[in-house]
Amino acid sequence: MKLYWGPHTCAIGTHVLLEEIDMPYEAEKIDVAGGATKEPWFKAINPKAKVPTLVLDDGRVLTEYGAIAVWLARQAPHLNLLPADPDEEERALSLMDYAVGTIHGQAFARVFMPEKFEPQDPVHQTLGLGQGSVKKQGQQMIEEAFAIVDRQLGGREWAAGGTFGIADAALFYVERWASQVKAELPANVAAHFERVKARPAVAKVMHVWGES
Repeated sequence: MKLYWGPHTCAIGTHVLLEEIDMPYEAEKIDVAGGATKEPWFKAINPKAKVPTLVLDDGRVLTEYGAIAVWLARQAPHLNLLPADPDEEERALSLMDYAVGTIHGQAFARVFMPEKFEPQDPVHQTLGLGQGSVKKQGQQMIEEAFAIVDRQLGGREWAAGGTFGIADAALFYVERWASQVKAELPANVAAHFERVKARPAVAKVMHVWGES
């Protein structure tokens, strides 16, 4: 397997899961910020032009964090990365989707890429509803979302199933962005972040990413 990743991206969550399942893989760093995912060679691999992108040994290409995470979890069922219990599985998938779709895709995206959300029409521009307003909205969404997650983590060491899993890897990658936007993690979320960082697989990946 080969993972394509870029600094400061959500691909670190996939990288962590690859390390956790302890199967042979290769990881290639690309300059996402510099536009590497838009280059023809990469778009030939993944037309979506984004990471994480995981190329399997048979040439198949997996995309999207959630889909990759479930696939990897099923390669090592003994690790319980995706809980077998239906209620805990639902909890894991719900928290994972919330981290990916809302905390990342809506909240942090507004702070990191406000131009994608900035109203373009003259009326909104005149009213001052530009990038500053978009970033402010994103910041508020981040704080509100982490408050929700904090309540869901109450009394739990891990997100679901009693062991580290795919939801924890998703929460980890958005938790690590908090310091970049000066957002303070609530107590349960902060404790979860520290537990994840203490895992050997995570520490190894963070060293590769230059974040140890």
